[in-house]
Amino acid sequence: MDASLTHWINSAAGVSPLLDRTMITISQIGVPLMVLAVALQWWSGTDRYHVRHACLSAGLSFLLGLGVNQIILLFVHRIRPYDAGVTHLLIAPSADWSFPSDHATASMAIAGAFAMQALPRRTLAFFTMALLICWSRLHIGIHYAGDVVGGVATGVAAALAVRLAYRENSRLDTLATRLL
Repeated sequence: MDASLTHWINSAAGVSPLLDRTMITISQIGVPLMVLAVALQWWSGTDRYHVRHACLSAGLSFLLGLGVNQIILLFVHRIRPYDAGVTHLLIAPSADWSFPSDHATASMAIAGAFAMQALPRRTLAFFTMALLICWSRLHIGIHYAGDVVGGVATGVAAALAVRLAYRENSRLDTLATRLL
């Protein structure tokens, strides 16, 4: 089912050069743009210290999620869908294993962190960006749908772990959110 869903989503690849270029661009610059968007939130005029806490939580979630992915990659060696003949690859092949998707992890860790801080408009914007990034990874043929779902799970789990461990208004948080 994973291969079938991946193939179905990737079947749009190569049909429209504009769509392909858009998906490649989203895949390549989506996560860096999300990181930049989080960084720019630091100077928010509304509820400044709460938003700063969300920014720090997003950064910690991002790092934790990607760190967990590196551990998973030591044990799970899933070949890429283009190597298995499931997808049509639109970019250069990747040198690492397919599961889980780092792009899905990073983007959903950021969206999840903002969601857990009850910032609905920001959450919606970050979640929309994350969904586009996840979809682009399937469209360009670099991941299976299961890889993306695994990345989403890792990102959300990282955001939840940070939410539980890094408390707003703690000494560390107060010190960090008062910078600049």
